Amino acid sequence: MRAPFQAELIVEGFLAGKRIDTFLVRHFRNYSVFRVQRIVRAGEVRINDVVANNDTRVYKGQRVSVRLIEPPDKLLPPVSGPLEVLYEDSWIMVVVKPAGQIVHPAGDYASNSLANVVQHHLDQQTHWRGLLRPGIVHRLDRLTSGVIIVSKEHCSHALLTEAFMLRKVHKTYVALVTGVIEPDQGVLDKPIGGIDDRDSCLMRAGADAFDARSARTEFKVIERFADHTLVEAKPVTGRHHQIRVHFADIGHPVVDDEFYGSFGWIKQLQDGTLLPEPLGWRSGESEKRRGEGGRGKAEDEESETLLLSDELMLSGEMLVGRHALHAHRIQFRHPITWEPLCCEAPLPPDIAKAVEQLRAAKM
Repeated sequence: MRAPFQAELIVEGFLAGKRIDTFLVRHFRNYSVFRVQRIVRAGEVRINDVVANNDTRVYKGQRVSVRLIEPPDKLLPPVSGPLEVLYEDSWIMVVVKPAGQIVHPAGDYASNSLANVVQHHLDQQTHWRGLLRPGIVHRLDRLTSGVIIVSKEHCSHALLTEAFMLRKVHKTYVALVTGVIEPDQGVLDKPIGGIDDRDSCLMRAGADAFDARSARTEFKVIERFADHTLVEAKPVTGRHHQIRVHFADIGHPVVDDEFYGSFGWIKQLQDGTLLPEPLGWRSGESEKRRGEGGRGKAEDEESETLLLSDELMLSGEMLVGRHALHAHRIQFRHPITWEPLCCEAPLPPDIAKAVEQLRAAKM
């Protein structure tokens, strides 16, 4: 049996006044309250060299010494698998999530998530399996690839969460969308909410969306092809499916998006139910946009191209095989050292291959 793991912690201001068992569970996130309380009752926890009991409260700046005489009991199953690490230190990791992998175990994807793979990586660094638990601070959709930050301990997790809430973390995505976007850059500023009042994760843009909240996406064209555009998108706000919904709303849905079609058409529900084209979608929408100051005939022609792109996807002729959205870059200050960090992940092979095919067809 391994010798007890010993640690010394300094109480942070935001945990001042908490009971000792609550304080320890926040730092050792794979330990249940029951197990921590048992360790405290065994006399293995001291505050400024005084033995603590479970009713003892901690205050900022106090030194907490603990001997973990038992291993963690609330474990995230580790999964051995490939893991691309862009940055790592004692507090955080920046990794690349591949398309098709969920960030955290949920529903039908109870294992083999990014968190499970990171847990295995962390287990190679600790005295006992589970002493460190990956902290998921933000998420990417299952089919979205790219950069994601993972905290390795409690303090960095709390500070990163605060940084995201204050919009101090800047994310840049690359998307391949249908149709040719004419402006070199622009801003998509339209509220986003649910498609109805049911418990659905599908969204739509517009003030009439259910529980609509403000949403803003800045974009810049990277490259244009015959019937597609490669764009850089920066979400200023963080609404669910924001980039996909915003581009679909203006008639440029992300290539191979399974849910969002041109001008707000929802192609299918999450249970796989295919939805018909909305009435007037083919002609009425372009007439409506022309009345709102659209491009008239040019937009009609572009809309026809977009309709063909949507139909191709529904017929099974997919260019990428999943929605062509990639979290390319993330910029933030390190939560502990305050060092500015910028991490980038190049385009994954599936999107890169599609871009090369479109580029070759254009020549």
